[in-house]
Amino acid sequence: MNPPRPANSTPEPIPRAVIIHESPIELCQFLKFGGLVLSGGEAKQAISEAQVLLNGTVETRKRKKLVAGDHVTFAGQTLVVQLGSTGK
Repeated sequence: MNPPRPANSTPEPIPRAVIIHESPIELCQFLKFGGLVLSGGEAKQAISEAQVLLNGTVETRKRKKLVAGDHVTFAGQTLVVQLGSTGK
């Protein structure tokens, strides 16, 4: 059973799976691929300004390699890295 949440807390964002076909993928690429930012420059800025969480911890390395199961949170949205088949 989950402990009661304080009345003033915000709910955890519901993760959305994003399927990648090659692993690992860089954090800045994943933000753009997942639709959280419009450009690579916007991704790099958000990361350098410590606005991105990787598995619940602030991540400031834009080239950090992500693997299946990693959770990326930015602007109130959480994405989960999932590896899909390449069809080969």
